[in-house]
Amino acid sequence: MTALAVERLGVDLDGVRVVDGVTLDLERGGWLGLIGPNGAGKTTLLRAVARLVPYDGSIVLDGDEVASLRRREVARRVAVVPQIPVIPPDASVLEYVVLGRTPHLGYAGSPGPGDVTTARSALARLDAAHLADRRLGSLSGGERQRAVLARAVAQDAELLLLDEPTSALDVGAQQQVLELVASLRADRGLTVLSAMHDLTHAGQYADRLVLMDGGREAASGRPHEVLTEELVARHYGAEVRVLSDAEAGIAVVPLRPRVKAEETVS
Repeated sequence: MTALAVERLGVDLDGVRVVDGVTLDLERGGWLGLIGPNGAGKTTLLRAVARLVPYDGSIVLDGDEVASLRRREVARRVAVVPQIPVIPPDASVLEYVVLGRTPHLGYAGSPGPGDVTTARSALARLDAAHLADRRLGSLSGGERQRAVLARAVAQDAELLLLDEPTSALDVGAQQQVLELVASLRADRGLTVLSAMHDLTHAGQYADRLVLMDGGREAASGRPHEVLTEELVARHYGAEVRVLSDAEAGIAVVPLRPRVKAEETVS
């Protein structure tokens, strides 16, 4: 069943066509990764799906055109983990995660005991219950990202939008965050649309990839169909080697020009 269908999507920002004619679809419970060089339009596409920027074309979420939905309804159904989340340093982790319940409250409502229970459950699901009383400003990068994910989980949305979820994290924290998302997808049938900078992570976690460049779709398909040395060279201007095996999956390894030259000589 199709959870998200985007057709001929276009977004203009400050008079510039940032996303131009992109079409994609995402099955319920699937993980679609958006890749592409800086400025390709990945973040803007995510923001359009969340109805955070005006767009033309069509974005259909479970049969409903996003533009026809109230923002509160979109927020109930779409959770966003931005690349640079706003983190109030003096708030506790629990207070921050409870904010994920805001779309479910009335306009003058305040969180009740049930919302706090949902927030604690989200923290527990992400192995972060012990962080509940910690101040956000005291957390490490990996711990902070767990809190951001917990807030998204507490939102109880059908679709999770991730914008570079592992940026500025060390390799261990990167793996932990992506495994948490993968476990949420397996346990809850969560549908995931993510903009991903790391091509190896994109190839190992996403079911399908859409390569964007200049606001347009340049390639799409299974990871092994999109992550080719030719396509990476053409759209990123990078020399890489793409490695793959049954156990490790796909790895995209940058090559230094002099190393490549030495190999040619030998």
